[in-house]
Amino acid sequence: MTTRIDRRMAKLKSEGRPALVTYFMAGDPDYDTSLAIMKALPRSGADVIELGMPFSDPMADGPAIQAAGLRALKGGQTLARTLKIASEFRAAGDNETPIVLMGYYNPIYIYGVDRFLADAKASGVDGLIVVDLPPEMDEELCIPALKAGINFIRLATPTTDDKRLPKVLENTSGFVYYVSMTGITGSALADTAKVATAVKRIKGHTALPVCVGFGVKTAEQARTIGASADGVVVGTAIVNAIANVLGPKGEKTADPAEAVATLVSGLAQGVRSARLAAAE
Repeated sequence: MTTRIDRRMAKLKSEGRPALVTYFMAGDPDYDTSLAIMKALPRSGADVIELGMPFSDPMADGPAIQAAGLRALKGGQTLARTLKIASEFRAAGDNETPIVLMGYYNPIYIYGVDRFLADAKASGVDGLIVVDLPPEMDEELCIPALKAGINFIRLATPTTDDKRLPKVLENTSGFVYYVSMTGITGSALADTAKVATAVKRIKGHTALPVCVGFGVKTAEQARTIGASADGVVVGTAIVNAIANVLGPKGEKTADPAEAVATLVSGLAQGVRSARLAAAE
């Protein structure tokens, strides 16, 4: 069985270009606005959408994404409403763009794993990134997700050595998310030469695409990372684009969906020129 993620990555490989993977927080700054943002992403050049699941106690998120999660929770966002955003996005006519839910295990555990997987599948979700579930806990969610036809995408980091990597990759599917630095989201961009070496090392252990994230903020950075990776993940820059058009009381000073679309269009151009630049 192939998923939307598998098909999208295969299509991009045949076109000779990396994917632009875009993250934003569901419900930030409110339900309707985040749905509008999600609809704008593919039109602006996003190839894969990572939909953040707000959680009150994140451990890998930097200040910008933490703030987005708190805005969403304050606005009444729940896991059920996050699945509804995915469902409404599909109902609006996009049946091709892959949706990956990204977050922490606690809300899923409270929701109930079996119920969550059934509802996620029905909502058009294609993959999961659950940052606090190590491979040793694969029976908890990873294996059931795979059986439900949902990709389980694992994180690899600069500290994931060749001894640990096979275990990390064992039940990974869809793509591998390489976190290009140690630390939290939104940190400075990693050394691109080291990123290229790391991608090559990971590819020595798997045939899966390798997407690189943490720290990519500009079209030029996306172009540089995309020269060696199968995908470029951008999150904090998108979340900041939303925050930048919100006033001190959360009022909108401009259209967040339009702000995101402008940023993502530039990032998409950078990604699309990546392989051309690498060949020069």
